Amino acid sequence: MKVVAKVWSGWFADAVCDDRGMSTAEYAIGTIAAAAFAAVLYAVVTGDSVATALTSIVQRALSVTF
Repeated sequence: MKVVAKVWSGWFADAVCDDRGMSTAEYAIGTIAAAAFAAVLYAVVTGDSVATALTSIVQRALSVTF
């Protein structure tokens, strides 16, 4: 029984503590998150409300009298 427990605990420790390939998975998730953020940002910036707000800000800035 002790031999089985020792083999099982050794295998379990290797399975839990083994982090080979972890950085690749983190890079993949980070890349997907960055692409999703870029897609959302593009949708917001190309929307009508943002264009209207930017146009309003620029017109107000150009029409200021000193």
